[in-house]
Amino acid sequence: MKNIVSKVQRFLKSEDGPTAVEYAIMLALIVIVCLAAIQSVGTNASSKFNQIATQLN
Repeated sequence: MKNIVSKVQRFLKSEDGPTAVEYAIMLALIVIVCLAAIQSVGTNASSKFNQIATQLN
């Protein structure tokens, strides 16, 4: 039982957990920004292709 308590105390004092969470949050924000940028570029490209197709007809 004492072994489990010492492991829990060591885990709570560890700095690795919060650092991993911070990196995960930063990664999630980067992914969201990338997806928004890709969607914006895709929408603009689609609009431009539709405009060109209309002019060709």
